[in-house]
Amino acid sequence: MTPELTVLALAGLLQVAQYVVFSISANLQVGLDYSTSPRDQHRPLTGVAGRLERALQNHFEALILFTPAVVVVTLADQSSALSAACAWTYLAARVLYVPAYIFGWVPWRSLIWAVGFLATLVIILLALT
Repeated sequence: MTPELTVLALAGLLQVAQYVVFSISANLQVGLDYSTSPRDQHRPLTGVAGRLERALQNHFEALILFTPAVVVVTLADQSSALSAACAWTYLAARVLYVPAYIFGWVPWRSLIWAVGFLATLVIILLALT
């Protein structure tokens, strides 16, 4: 397995971990009665639960771009030390993004996001060379 595919698998596990932490936080905030209901009346999440929700959604969005980048660089047999380094950089940025969002690290959250985004972009460009 290429390093990029390994990182993609780890990013999937990170997504699962984020989902579990978010779910626990959200359920503690809204209560079991609401969380097991059909949720006909929306209850927006606030505080840490709201930030965990937004960080989770952001990771879904980042994975939408990172996944094809990894697939293309792997199928094109363009995996290299640079693409592997970019994949690991992406994962490190996504791991750091969660506490950056939870604790409101301004402007670091945005800079951390940009590092992960640029790492993904480089992988895509490397696949085209």
